[in-house]
Amino acid sequence: MASHIGKLPITIPAGDEITINGQEFTVKGPKGSDSYTIPEGISAKVEGNELIVTANDDLRPTRAKHGLARSIMASMVKGVHDGYTKSLDIVGTGYRAQMKGKGIEFSLGYSHTITVEPPEGIEFELPNPNQVIVKGTDKQVVGQVAANIRKLRAPEPYKGKGIKYSDERIRRKAGKAGK
Repeated sequence: MASHIGKLPITIPAGDEITINGQEFTVKGPKGSDSYTIPEGISAKVEGNELIVTANDDLRPTRAKHGLARSIMASMVKGVHDGYTKSLDIVGTGYRAQMKGKGIEFSLGYSHTITVEPPEGIEFELPNPNQVIVKGTDKQVVGQVAANIRKLRAPEPYKGKGIKYSDERIRRKAGKAGK
């Protein structure tokens, strides 16, 4: 039984360059380049404008890595062509962010400000003081940086104050019942 995700072909967008050298997979696109070591038992080849990922045998560990390898490679192809973004909203009176060099300085109700510097390959954008956009080519790193920023002041359920993803809904709780 083959992996349902692993057997799907990856469409290569025009302008992207893919190199497969043994188990080393490299993709270059308009937004940058990325590389990945393909796990043992998995092979990849380019046919026309599609990338085909196949499992060399039908053993359980190989089948487990088949879909994973294909998903990672598809994310890399999309990342170097289009890039990934995560948008965060800052909710709360006096809570705001401002650019400080390449990093962001947050005022989140603590007695001090918190400065976050972007890792390599990540850039921040501030359309307004209450919204942060994290951009980059690596899906995993963009998500991790956004999660780390959210963790600075996670949204609380009573007033909804804190940092939340733009598409996140905060489940609200009722406060104390008045007499």
